[in-house]
Amino acid sequence: MPAPDSTAPVPEPARRALYYLVAPVGHPNYGDELIAASWLRHLAEVAPDADVWVDTHSPGPAAVLLDGLHPRAKFTDTLWRLCWEVASEEPWQAAAWVREAVHNPGMMPRLHHGIELLAEVDVIHVVGGGYINKLWPKQIGLLAGAAAAVERSGGRAAMTGQGLLPACDDVTPLLRALADRFEIVEVRDAASAELLDVPVGLDDAFIGIGPHLYEATEDLPEVMLCLQSDLVEVGIGKLAGAVLSMLRSWKIPPEKVGVVEGVPRVDREVFALLERELPGARFYPFSHIWTHGLPAASHQTWISTRFHLHMLASAAGASGVAVSIHPDYYATKHRSLAALGSNWTLLEDLNQVPDRPKEGGYAPEVLANFKRVKVELAKSIYAPVIRPEPEPEAPAEEPPMAPPRRRRWSRIIRG
Repeated sequence: MPAPDSTAPVPEPARRALYYLVAPVGHPNYGDELIAASWLRHLAEVAPDADVWVDTHSPGPAAVLLDGLHPRAKFTDTLWRLCWEVASEEPWQAAAWVREAVHNPGMMPRLHHGIELLAEVDVIHVVGGGYINKLWPKQIGLLAGAAAAVERSGGRAAMTGQGLLPACDDVTPLLRALADRFEIVEVRDAASAELLDVPVGLDDAFIGIGPHLYEATEDLPEVMLCLQSDLVEVGIGKLAGAVLSMLRSWKIPPEKVGVVEGVPRVDREVFALLERELPGARFYPFSHIWTHGLPAASHQTWISTRFHLHMLASAAGASGVAVSIHPDYYATKHRSLAALGSNWTLLEDLNQVPDRPKEGGYAPEVLANFKRVKVELAKSIYAPVIRPEPEPEAPAEEPPMAPPRRRRWSRIIRG
């Protein structure tokens, strides 16, 4: 046999796609973990060989909670750390500082390699949730950082399932300018759609709806509660009283009540006020529902302050009352689900006692359509990215050429 030609060029290995998700996971919060898990499961199906990074405020706990959902998923906190480093709470200054830091890593040398990773992304995807708004004004830097990343990489930026209310004062021009840097923009509620002047889309959790999210048992309580103690403007005593009044009016025996924890400990405090009045009620901690699934079924009635518990319970066919404990934040979120057909009662005046709802939940065909719409959107997000060819260098004897203009993604795919 002839000897191999040692002078023949060795082909370069194929470059893996680099997908970068921005998500508030690891706290944990059931809704945020659900969204991130849904996208990782989707990418495991359509892009198992891609490198997937998840940028979150709590990469350690997130890596444990989401372990194994995608075979090449890794976790970091680069963009979140850049937001924390901003000296001002003013959103314009936060956006400007983070964007500049992504272009000039020397501003944050401790994060140099993480910032350079951003400069290589094929897709940067700011996944859904309600974490970029007036409650956390610095976090608009996440959008600015994503925009800067694709300005450097030539990749694609997407934001999906966003809830942007309540918005900071005078921030609309900035949000619209940043959205123009994203090729794909989707929001989940009418108020956010008006803010960005785009049509209303869907929450990201709809892409992951399925039987794997539910506990496989028939021994479930008749009435379920999910009652948070954070962001409760009316006070947790008022909330506890409103819920107890509903249970008494509906004549629900305490042993037929279950309590679900969406955020560990935070969703235990209101139940602690009611516990003596509800002997025999079953408590389901976050650890249980994340491991075994949500104890939701069509025969139940739910009372929930949490948005994603409203969504998942109604997706199981349950009726319910969505309790608004923050008019500028949670009322907007719950209304978005009611507008899609959850058929839940929205309770905003906690002095009222609504009748027990009996016909609620999404129809199966409606849910299937929601999932289909989200999958089609995902195809647009993770379609192959064609990067611009680099400009050839000018010959030495010619005058230097002007630097090429950075690529700007401005097409909006409306969900």
